[in-house]
Amino acid sequence: MPIVGVQEIRRKQLIDATLASVAEYGLHNTTINSISRLAGMSSGIISHYFGGKQGLIEATVKQLLEELKLALLRKTNGGERHSPRQRLMLIVEANFTEFQRSQPTIKFWLSFWAQAMHDPALARLQHINSRRLYSNLRYSFRQLLGEAAATSAARQTAAMIDGFWLRSAMSADPSADFAQAEGLCKSFIEQLLTPHGAKTCH
Repeated sequence: MPIVGVQEIRRKQLIDATLASVAEYGLHNTTINSISRLAGMSSGIISHYFGGKQGLIEATVKQLLEELKLALLRKTNGGERHSPRQRLMLIVEANFTEFQRSQPTIKFWLSFWAQAMHDPALARLQHINSRRLYSNLRYSFRQLLGEAAATSAARQTAAMIDGFWLRSAMSADPSADFAQAEGLCKSFIEQLLTPHGAKTCH
């Protein structure tokens, strides 16, 4: 197996172990030792690939952001031409995939958001995440609404998606709440579009 292939496999294993460690111990109490133990590797490998715990945490966040990006690409690049309205619905779905609703991912995001308030590097990644969601939404809303209305609609919808995701993640029955949250976000988009006569736009 090529060296690059081995490196990528090990990096993926360490990122998966980081998710598992944060799910079990929380971000603050996760250590190089807890990650390396769960990965079945020596702690020195973490320093070799990521420079330490902080580098690995940032790489894990970037991987979660990449998962969000890929989820949307998989939904929109199937060869079918999607209307702006359909694309808005697919953006919602991409934020509520099984991966984003899994317990390790939920616990990591919750720990990450709490830590990002005190860590500039993590805060920057959170800004990238928020900006990407807003930009994706605004791109489609602009094709259906006026400039100002599209900006407002994108901000409101992004807040709805983040808010409902967080509320569902904290609920006693996340599975049911996530399914309901996805439907409510889609209904909200319909309400934003219909008064503006965008219902039949493509």
